[in-house]
Amino acid sequence: MLAAASIFFVMSASTHDRNTLQPAFSGERTILSLNDTLTNSMSDIRGLSGMDRLVEAYRKRWDLRGLSLAVMRNDSLLFAKGYGWADEEKNIPMGPGNILRMASVSKLITATGIMKLQETGKLALGDTVFGPSGILCDSMYTAAIGKKRNYMRITVEDLLRHKGGFTCSLGDPMFSTRDIIRQFRLDGAPDSETLTRCMLKRQLGYAPGSWQQYSNFGYLLLSMIIEKVSGTDYETFIRANVLEPAGCHDMHIAGNYYEDRYPNEVRYYMHEGSEPCPEFNLSGKLVEKCYGGNDIESLSGAGAWVGSPAELCRFVASIDGRPEIPDIISPESVAAMTEYFDSETFSLGWNDTKPDGEWTRTGTFSGTSALIKYFPDGECWILITNTSTWRGPGLARYTEALFKKCRELYSPLLPERNMFSAAPGSRIFFRAGVLPDIQSPSLPEYVLTSNSPDNTL
Repeated sequence: MLAAASIFFVMSASTHDRNTLQPAFSGERTILSLNDTLTNSMSDIRGLSGMDRLVEAYRKRWDLRGLSLAVMRNDSLLFAKGYGWADEEKNIPMGPGNILRMASVSKLITATGIMKLQETGKLALGDTVFGPSGILCDSMYTAAIGKKRNYMRITVEDLLRHKGGFTCSLGDPMFSTRDIIRQFRLDGAPDSETLTRCMLKRQLGYAPGSWQQYSNFGYLLLSMIIEKVSGTDYETFIRANVLEPAGCHDMHIAGNYYEDRYPNEVRYYMHEGSEPCPEFNLSGKLVEKCYGGNDIESLSGAGAWVGSPAELCRFVASIDGRPEIPDIISPESVAAMTEYFDSETFSLGWNDTKPDGEWTRTGTFSGTSALIKYFPDGECWILITNTSTWRGPGLARYTEALFKKCRELYSPLLPERNMFSAAPGSRIFFRAGVLPDIQSPSLPEYVLTSNSPDNTL
């Protein structure tokens, strides 16, 4: 007897078969993401039980409700698994298909979008951002700048490298919305244009290009540049020109509240001892910091993307210069993004790229911590948590130590396979008993599947 589940026949057809299907059948074509196909059991490997114990020990040491880990080698996904809880209150375990806020890892996606626009001739990294000849030449910005001529020197590359002259001496504008509402006497939380007008009224902290200080606001400006140059909103452009071509079909701009989450998105948690804080919009409510303490959605390309480590591996494979998966950007753009200058200079999108080919991208804010580590031997390890720790950004150092130990002990035991191939680009679904009349010289493959959590019938 079949388990209580919706049953479908899935037809995987060749290109020739798809071209000869009759149009009158009852079915639905849909794009499935990698997240739809991966399960924890696919990475339950006896030889890696010791690695599972190491990851579980790390999770418990830092009191993380859940985390997700993916490992890629030479553009092949070898391992993807969740640990702990995706949503403890609902008794949902973490799986490789759950999506999580990735915080500043989003900057790597935004930087790739900028490189795509440069390749198509829509902009150049040396283009100025403000002023009559700048990309954001709108009169409202020019008026806000006034006579502060240093603003006219900011280039696109300055923003990418955190050299735009912006500092956090009055607080990070992306995480101090309440103060900005008060200071500029706004009616509510500012949108991107309003925030930019407010920030341009301030003096720069240093001459653009002469120094660097990490700037989330700079990457918001890059998001706005993408919108201005492309003529469409940031998320639409990135999905169509960066993520979808990379094979990443389940990445989205995050919402601010638990009620805004996507169907397979995790619940976020604060570390023990964290207290409620005022809501970012000055509503007067006290909220859990990861759900309303900050305006996450307005971070845009500076930190608002959600996705799974597995799909992030696929994204990295599409910008790493390796031949196994075709890159979505040119070799010249890959080289520019990973070029090493010195230990003090930010790379384009990456936090740090070393001469030997080791690349790092981190991301942290309330409720999450993320790390991408790309190694010279072609392995890429990605871990994202759904819980803050008192270490804040410092947790990345301990995640790196976990990666180092796991690589030393278990890299040789990782299975030689490619789980990217588990995700079909397109499938056609039919309810049981409603199969089409197929005019084809070759018989397509039919697979009986269900939507039950453990894929049993």
